[in-house]
Amino acid sequence: MSGYQGKNVSSSRDTFDYVIVGAGSAGCVLANRLSADPSVRVLLLEAGPPDTLTSIRVPVLWTGLFGSEVDWDYRLEPQPHYAGSDLYPRGKTLGGSSAINAMIYIRGHRTDFDGWSEKGCSGWDYETVLPYFIKAESNSRLEAPFHGKEGPLHVEDKLFAHELSQSWIGSAVEWGLPINDDFNGTNQFGAGAYQVTCHEGWRWTTADAYLKPVHHRPNLTVRANSPATEILFDDQRACGVAYLHSGVETSARADAEVILSAGAINSPQLLMLSGIGPAEQLRAHDIAVKVNLPGVGANLNDHTMTPIVWSTKDSTDLLQLATPENMARWQRRGGGPFCSIGGDVGGFLCTNGSDVPDIQLTCGPISFVYHRRFEMPLENFTMLVSATHPRSRGRLTLRCNDPLSAPRIDAGYFSEPSDLEVVKQGLRAVLEIADHQPLKANLGALRLPDSAPDDAALTEHIRRWSQTQYHPVGTCAMGVDEDSVVDPELRVRGVDNLRVMDASVMPSIIGGNTNATTIMIGEKGADLVRANR
Repeated sequence: MSGYQGKNVSSSRDTFDYVIVGAGSAGCVLANRLSADPSVRVLLLEAGPPDTLTSIRVPVLWTGLFGSEVDWDYRLEPQPHYAGSDLYPRGKTLGGSSAINAMIYIRGHRTDFDGWSEKGCSGWDYETVLPYFIKAESNSRLEAPFHGKEGPLHVEDKLFAHELSQSWIGSAVEWGLPINDDFNGTNQFGAGAYQVTCHEGWRWTTADAYLKPVHHRPNLTVRANSPATEILFDDQRACGVAYLHSGVETSARADAEVILSAGAINSPQLLMLSGIGPAEQLRAHDIAVKVNLPGVGANLNDHTMTPIVWSTKDSTDLLQLATPENMARWQRRGGGPFCSIGGDVGGFLCTNGSDVPDIQLTCGPISFVYHRRFEMPLENFTMLVSATHPRSRGRLTLRCNDPLSAPRIDAGYFSEPSDLEVVKQGLRAVLEIADHQPLKANLGALRLPDSAPDDAALTEHIRRWSQTQYHPVGTCAMGVDEDSVVDPELRVRGVDNLRVMDASVMPSIIGGNTNATTIMIGEKGADLVRANR
């Protein structure tokens, strides 16, 4: 148990078969699956502390974790096409971003994965990756052929239904969307309640699902508070990782492979600090170039979300339900408002005539502006609009060669004008949905914006009030061309025994929340590693 708690682990050996950097959504999966072979020695390094904060467990408190000890607390660089929030939360604890995210379980559209395959990423088409989604999942309601019942990851219907959220679904249907009770089934299109990665109303992270059940394995060592500082090489072969533990520099040898699962920000950062990346940038920071890979840090994909907020009447705001009585109900696993994530309902719609949704909506009875940091008088209802497949791309670069310094994150939001147009169409749709019953009866005046916007006002609103949807991917993109960082086996080009397995390998962003797909990458990645033994 001491290893799991992140205490200084005494060991007679600092040599392992696999060293995994990052105990997040993919890293916990890999640690579990690879250590299932008792002959294999696995070290899992996590930069952040153990996941002991009580607030991690409480779904409604998720945004309160931003800026805490379990968040990297990154900031975006100033951008020419975007003036919204610069907060860029990323999980820094066992479970990674699955410990601070909104818990919405969405896999993406089947064409996302078929598109990866068509671009040369063989083995990543929808029919091939679907079994890995199913293997991971234990769904409380849904079942075969699209869902699993026996996996470690609990997925359930939310245990709280606010009357205004239910009214939103009714108004969306009146507007023209069909009811959809499974956004991960035959069709993504429609409106409904989101399923979440919770168990009996408590957050269920990948640490809960994959790490805690096996932390006692003698061949698995978990070290929290241990940020990796450099990948070690023997010529062109990755042979270990240097890291800090309790402030002391140390290292671990990997006889088989080093696997980076540190996420879309930290995996490319560690590659560059280790001499793998754009040569000109590395030399500018006095880093010796081992492999010139211009794609490292490039191709940053992310979703934004843009809010429209109304005052409400004859109902309640979710914040008004945060009472001691309701907290006690949650603690008894009795459901209630503390099981809510704020945006419990939403859906997907098409504005371009395609049958692949280009807009995702997330809605709920609360003001959600700038990560809930922008306060408004009670009571409120928010509809958030996200373009599912934005064309804009950003880039991650080093600030300096100090491994403990935050990198520069240029998200590139709305650098492609077409993204603005898609979001505008989504905003027009939610304004129309708000004009339909039954929700209309409980909506008051617009609060943000404060009046019905024209086209120019919508453009300004998008640039001013958008924020990240917490879905960075693509900075170590998988592929077969010169821009790719890893091949379809997730091996880093130009070196041996080094792989990346996390959200950074997605060649392009999926249509929806990215956590489930990151877990799938961990599941499939474990099989790729085991096939190489």
